[in-house]
Amino acid sequence: MNGTELVRFSAATIVALLVIFYGGTLLVSARIGKKDENADGYMTAGNKVGFGVSAASMTATWIWASSLYASATSGYTYGISGPIHYGLWGALMILFIYPFGKRIRAVAPKAHTLAEVMFARHGRSSQLMLAGSNLVGSLISLMSNFIAGGVLISLISPFGFVQGVVFIAAGVLLYTLWSGFRASVLTDFMQVVAMLGAVVVIIPAVFFITGFPDAFDGGSGNLTDQQSDFFSSDAFLNQGAPYIAAVLAYAIGNQTIAQRLFAVREDLIKPTFVTATIGYGATVIGVGMFGVLALYLGIDPMDGDVNNIVPQMVASFLPTALVVVFFVMIIGALSSTADSDLSALSSIVMADIYGQNIAGGTRNADPKRMLFIGRATMVVATAAAVAFASMRLSILDLLVFVGALWGALVFPVIASFYWHKVTNKAFTTSVLVALAAFLPVRFGWFPMDGVLAWTVDIASVVGVGVIAGLMAFGFFGLRAARVIGVVAAGVVAPFALGSVHDYAVLSASLVAYAVSTVVCWAMSVNSDENFDFEVIAQRVGDFDVAADDVTPETDPDSPNAPDSPNAPASANVPASANVPASANVPASANVPASAKTPGSETDAAATTPEKENR
Repeated sequence: MNGTELVRFSAATIVALLVIFYGGTLLVSARIGKKDENADGYMTAGNKVGFGVSAASMTATWIWASSLYASATSGYTYGISGPIHYGLWGALMILFIYPFGKRIRAVAPKAHTLAEVMFARHGRSSQLMLAGSNLVGSLISLMSNFIAGGVLISLISPFGFVQGVVFIAAGVLLYTLWSGFRASVLTDFMQVVAMLGAVVVIIPAVFFITGFPDAFDGGSGNLTDQQSDFFSSDAFLNQGAPYIAAVLAYAIGNQTIAQRLFAVREDLIKPTFVTATIGYGATVIGVGMFGVLALYLGIDPMDGDVNNIVPQMVASFLPTALVVVFFVMIIGALSSTADSDLSALSSIVMADIYGQNIAGGTRNADPKRMLFIGRATMVVATAAAVAFASMRLSILDLLVFVGALWGALVFPVIASFYWHKVTNKAFTTSVLVALAAFLPVRFGWFPMDGVLAWTVDIASVVGVGVIAGLMAFGFFGLRAARVIGVVAAGVVAPFALGSVHDYAVLSASLVAYAVSTVVCWAMSVNSDENFDFEVIAQRVGDFDVAADDVTPETDPDSPNAPDSPNAPASANVPASANVPASANVPASANVPASAKTPGSETDAAATTPEKENR
């Protein structure tokens, strides 16, 4: 069954809608544009974004067109529990980010990228490794949003897929190019209001028109036993569990999230993330039910492409006026994330590649040249994403893959913000070894049986413990994290051992977590490193500052600075150095006074006022 005839628009109508949408966002961008843009404002909007705009921007960035399509794909593939596994875990992961976010902002209040902080914490190799993964991830994200736009336009208009991709890419680039991140967050506010308003109208309308709930009663025969089971093990092992791992990695490895973390006012981090959690969960789960409904109705995806499910459902059953509303919703969703990806890519190249590695630090970087490089990066990234989008890869597969790949970075990055013993060598080695273990498991390079299968199963169990422990650590501290991690591993062990290796996506992600954690801990626990976290705030700051405001004592790149990044961290740090009071994690972060970091009870670099005042 393929539903009714699709609603289609003329070429002139599609062009008019795109001109109105992108023309409006361009007008807003032009209104906030400055003749002489500021390099730091281009990347993080001066670290002063308020609650309304920041919460809307975080919500809009997380609710991207790809996530809407992927949630529906999950519903169509795994049945009634598919959208829950996609949307619920993704929403909870946003919530789990904020305790780490408060810690990151506390030690690096003026940072632009996480990789920039890794340069101050460890050095060039760790920075470039994180920056490189961010570039790949943001480019894949940008490509998947262009794919979503191309699919929609090709379904409801005479234009082809590639033409649709080009239209979307040009529109997003047009309004983002000049003002960068400032344009992204402000237009996000407009887009999320339109998007959430459209969701409230469209989802009930589709269910009403298709005859809900009678459609569920009459179409139950189209589902397998697993698809009709709300507690489907197939859905959890293939979608839920891999996505738990992938989204936690997204939270740490995705520069679009980090950029908003550095942009929002520090005291507004918690309400911003809580609001985004609610908005994301409700919207994505709701749209994902389109896939479930299509499954019950026996609708086959057009051209066999599951990416077509959402636009096909809307164009098949809704009247023309609501299809227009849906079109605006999807264009807003994909544009809000695509402009975030462009801003993220530009900030990485500006701060990490040019600012820290080519120019040699904040003092030597030319802000005007940085702006030119940032804008050029957006143009090049857009062209590359358009070229890759023509491959029309599965959006869901792309998202899970890049999230799992980032799993190798999660523990080393988090530990680097809490544990003073982590070294550059431990960070770099653990990530490389984890990637070397991830790839053959994910792509089945070797027969998965015998000793190898058991090794993967054991590592996967350890990975479960790591993920559970990291989630608990942000809220409850190290002692609770250890207990929860061990309990989680113990609970899943009887079910995972002997079987989890059959699920390549899940086991590969868990192996990446386990290997990076074990290697990083083993190489750090006995190290002589005693890093002073106060150094990070001294080394990471604004690029666009007046020369008169900088002195040798305050310039982190000066050889006369107290803690020059050219010298090893331990050279200027007393053996008893702890996290200074200025880097405290606010009490609202819920990190208890006893919270310690991986290693030993006495290894923690004190992260609470009680320890720092001893």
